[in-house]
Amino acid sequence: MLRNPVLFELKSLPWAAEGAPETEETLQMDQESFRALYEQTARPIWVFLLRRTGDESQADDLLQETYYRFLRIRRNYSDAAHRRNYLFRIASNLANDAYRRGADSRHAEPVESLADRTAGTAGQGHATTDLARAMKALKPRQREALWLAYAEGSTHEEIAEILGLKKSSIKPLLFRARAKLASLLRGGEGRSPS
Repeated sequence: MLRNPVLFELKSLPWAAEGAPETEETLQMDQESFRALYEQTARPIWVFLLRRTGDESQADDLLQETYYRFLRIRRNYSDAAHRRNYLFRIASNLANDAYRRGADSRHAEPVESLADRTAGTAGQGHATTDLARAMKALKPRQREALWLAYAEGSTHEEIAEILGLKKSSIKPLLFRARAKLASLLRGGEGRSPS
């Protein structure tokens, strides 16, 4: 799982050093605030990226790019949840871009080995492998919505914000994703509502 994600020092970025002239790229938060945000959000975002890409190294790279982009964007956040949702949205967009470029298929580790490593017992290993394989068969947006709803506990409103969708489309998206996942787990072809 999360090996040792890179937590880079903000001061090491050329446009963030003390005494550097203020530019459009000046950071929106100080080192301590960033460290607290990173400690609260890095693991869930990394796991989300790992589930999307199937590759630990690519998840590491995308995680770092997520925070880099987050720090460069000048934006006001109403609260910590809004900041967290925006980080997930950036991560989701980066994973989508990587998927379109085909980067995750070049480096993707087989789903079974990821599941086997995280399974506690042999019996759980098959169930975990089946679930991982079924999740991989879903469309990326369905996978993201299910992960955010059930692994991260995000509300429909938060999922809509992260995925860039209307709130009213989340309930049907989750319904179709759950139906397809259930069909895949039962050994069907997953041709339930998509």
